[in-house]
Amino acid sequence: MLDGTVITFSLGEALFALPVAPVLEILDAKPVAPVPRAPQHLLGLIDRRGASVPVVDLRRMLGQPAREDTFETRIVVLRVGGQGATARRVGLRVDRVIEVTELDEAGAAPLAEAELLHWNERMVAGVGRRGGRFVTLLEVSALFEGRLAPTEEEPQS
Repeated sequence: MLDGTVITFSLGEALFALPVAPVLEILDAKPVAPVPRAPQHLLGLIDRRGASVPVVDLRRMLGQPAREDTFETRIVVLRVGGQGATARRVGLRVDRVIEVTELDEAGAAPLAEAELLHWNERMVAGVGRRGGRFVTLLEVSALFEGRLAPTEEEPQS
């Protein structure tokens, strides 16, 4: 059982959630400076208080088609992989942020039938409900596992 306060957001008609702990802030969509030869899900960089923050298109990362920004598009800035100097900042572009809340009664739980269905999606911590609708709770650390280059403090293996 996975419960606690989450931020809910949408990609198209699908609802998703992230734990609030790693969320630093939510920004309106803004121009992103492209990075040469970047993977398709990496849109580029934004400036956040003098620091460069990579912005990832969560739609592309999850295998959904790209979409143009709208007035509801947001960038959710997260702290990933550690605390203090070892933490990294990453922005997730989402279609719409809905609310900071708790999931309905039972919280979220891993999909019990995942093994039966031969589905091993490491990015999904569980599935819950909010207002009667299914909400997929994402695993923040797994979203970026193996996707971010080591920092100077972390030697490459």
